[in-house]
Amino acid sequence: MTSTRIIPCLDVSDGRVVKGLRFAELRDIGDPVFLAKVYADQGADELVVLDITATSEQRSTRVDQIRAIRSLLDIPITCGGGIRSLDDAHQLFDAGADKVVVNSAAVSRPALISELATKYGSQAVVVAIDASRAEYSGGNRQKTQRLEFKVRVRGGSVIVNYEATLWAAMATELGAGELLVTSWDRDGAGTGYDLELISAMRESSNAPIVASGGARTAQDLSHAVNAGANAVLVASMLHDGLTTIQDLKISLSTTYGLTVRPGGALC
Repeated sequence: MTSTRIIPCLDVSDGRVVKGLRFAELRDIGDPVFLAKVYADQGADELVVLDITATSEQRSTRVDQIRAIRSLLDIPITCGGGIRSLDDAHQLFDAGADKVVVNSAAVSRPALISELATKYGSQAVVVAIDASRAEYSGGNRQKTQRLEFKVRVRGGSVIVNYEATLWAAMATELGAGELLVTSWDRDGAGTGYDLELISAMRESSNAPIVASGGARTAQDLSHAVNAGANAVLVASMLHDGLTTIQDLKISLSTTYGLTVRPGGALC
């Protein structure tokens, strides 16, 4: 049976870990290098580090922090933010990243996914898909027979004319080895993952899915896995001290019957 991965996420802005609601109202959480080691010590299976202002500021991810985190940890590190070219990705791999995340640039130029997969292998390419439930302009819920999700880019501030499940299928065909699927509607809200979004993505792609946005309890994580996620991204619940990764693994194993991995190794 495949093990469920628990992956802390560090959203970084101006060199600090931040967290907000639907990618806004950001509050300072702390130093990314310190928090990376804390969560690795707790047994994180992997770590995701996203420079969330790199795209809007038209710059590359700060590689110095990735290099500092890599020097302390021996678990896989996935990095994203501002990756627009093979050279941008190379800098992150050179700093110690195991995988890179592309989002806005891949939507603008899908060939970037294929270029990365060809050079580094699909296993090293993660396509992040930030999705929100489709609505008419003006805020009225769209009346369709099938629920749709629209892709958001540039930190969630721009909705593009891509249906999220179709984009997931396309990204997989282009070489994405993993999909990081975030519900914009649920991000930071603590109301649980959008299970319909996860299920829809599972039907559209055979790539591993990392569910993100809305987790508050171990039960939320179990629901995401049952909906089709291979891994679960966690942030606020750890940042706010509501739980630890050890406690989550115990709950998922003993209460919900899921297979979890042992803690990550440290250098």
